[in-house]
Amino acid sequence: MTMTVTVTLESNGFFMGIEYVAVFCCGLLGGLAAIRKGYDLFAILLTAWLTALGGGIVRDVILGALPPVGISDRAMVLTSIAAGLMVAVMHPEVNRLKWSMLVLDALALGLFAVNGTQKALMYGTSGMTAVFLGMFTALAGGLIRDMLLNEVPMAVRDRHWYAFPSLVGCILTVMSYRLEGHGLISYRMEIVVDIAIVIVVVLMRVLSVRFDIELPGAMPRDTPVHISASMRRQHEHDRDHDA
Repeated sequence: MTMTVTVTLESNGFFMGIEYVAVFCCGLLGGLAAIRKGYDLFAILLTAWLTALGGGIVRDVILGALPPVGISDRAMVLTSIAAGLMVAVMHPEVNRLKWSMLVLDALALGLFAVNGTQKALMYGTSGMTAVFLGMFTALAGGLIRDMLLNEVPMAVRDRHWYAFPSLVGCILTVMSYRLEGHGLISYRMEIVVDIAIVIVVVLMRVLSVRFDIELPGAMPRDTPVHISASMRRQHEHDRDHDA
């Protein structure tokens, strides 16, 4: 039995158009990464397709939504392939559009996070599971691309906010979906909230790069804490007493 799911932002033609732009942008980035490695046209197209639609394929396989959108939606597949063909010809020009590509990539991150989370919720998953699947949708394409090209994944090597905005977007999407499900906001209001979530994700990503904002790493400590002999003896005494 086939289950038909309409994600909130996909119910509007305008936002469907934006999603195709996002897919196209991800395809450009994937194809460009393969070109920088000096690979042939087939590898460029394969990398473009996997970068653009790999996250959705992972999500749909886990959800059991088969066949996945990444191989069943002809328009999406052709969009990703068109991106690969375009970047194979215009890679010098695309390579110079650093900030434009950054914004479009951030837009794709936000849209895929929201849509992936909503689709998971509509298939009856828990909120936590939906957050993970939303992040898979947003990040797995890039992870597959980087592993295919033998690179450290962007989600790990980019010290600016990359995975973090998608996590925030997924959590906010779960909250928005629950509010609509309990009748606290209308369906149209949910669309407005989801748009705001996408904007938040885009702003978090772009501003983190613009102002060089990073998440903190491990606490800078060189000397380990040593338990004094008296404290160790007391601990051993308490343990023997309890036994």
